[in-house]
Amino acid sequence: MTLIKRLFSVFSRNPSLQAPVTPTVAIVPMSASLDITPLNQPESEHPLNSLLTTHLQLEPLPGWLADEESLRDEGVLFGLSDTRPDSKVAQIRAYFGKQSAPLDEQIEYYTEKIGELNLFIEHRENRITALRDQISDLRDSQPTPNNLVRHGVSLILSTVLCIGNFYLIDETLHTAFPNRWIAVGVFIAGMFNLFGRTSFFYETDTRLTGRRLIEEFSLPLATSLFILVHALQSQSIGQAIGLFVFVFFLFLLAGKLLLSTLTALQTDFSAIQSNHRLALNKTQNLSAWEAEIEQLSQEIDAIRAKKWPLVTALNHVQAEQTRLNTQRDGLVNLFISEFELARSLRDRLTEQQRKSIMNYEL
Repeated sequence: MTLIKRLFSVFSRNPSLQAPVTPTVAIVPMSASLDITPLNQPESEHPLNSLLTTHLQLEPLPGWLADEESLRDEGVLFGLSDTRPDSKVAQIRAYFGKQSAPLDEQIEYYTEKIGELNLFIEHRENRITALRDQISDLRDSQPTPNNLVRHGVSLILSTVLCIGNFYLIDETLHTAFPNRWIAVGVFIAGMFNLFGRTSFFYETDTRLTGRRLIEEFSLPLATSLFILVHALQSQSIGQAIGLFVFVFFLFLLAGKLLLSTLTALQTDFSAIQSNHRLALNKTQNLSAWEAEIEQLSQEIDAIRAKKWPLVTALNHVQAEQTRLNTQRDGLVNLFISEFELARSLRDRLTEQQRKSIMNYEL
């Protein structure tokens, strides 16, 4: 007969105290919900023993924790005495904490290894994403259009205009200056703006300032006036004025057109080079990047194949830890329930009845 049964037997002999007591309500549901198997069953049938023999090297259980009945008696003894149950609860938790320490280490190890593999997978997935973006951008890239033919024709025409303007100036200045190099110098002075790559006549959204006007108009105007003065000596006033207007606008337009066309041709050649590099990249880089993506995908599959056994082992260890914690909590709850039941009945017993129960030997 266990101590709790002996305690109830005392009250069963005292009718006046029997009514308030409900002997099995606090015990039977607790035992059923915990499903605590006696330790005298075969080892393979006891969840705790199966876990401990498979994964842990257990120390022998304390005598009062060896089976369910002993734990119940321990709870009754503490309930009948003035001792708090905290020390026994702490002993139970400390015992199971010592047994779960190897599981905690295994969980930490597997978690760390899985985290490292996840980091490797993340790095490769980020690289794959970057490569796919580069492939998409490269495939969507279109060749830059150019106006090489148009600008080539414009260059030829502007060159013809410049040559014609030179011979016109040379013919006008020949009487006063027989040396042709003077005509060349006058032509260059009026024809080309050496301060800018293009002219504002051929630019859009250009801010026009006083300095820019002086750069564009000063030399062409001065050169045209110089030619006008010498043209008046050999030509009529109308012819000289017509020559002034014609030469002045040739200086402004033809010379600047030549420089602007050269700049446009430079842009066209840059676009052609860029298109050539784009075609070369599509030929070489696309295949190389796709091959790298395939290699990274294979590496990810290999890492995942290495990761899943660790995940399975981690889940198994966590399940074993959960079982061990459930076993611990069940024993603690069983002890507390027996303690509280005995403590609730303690004040109804005489001193002699307490001593008789506490000295009772199973």
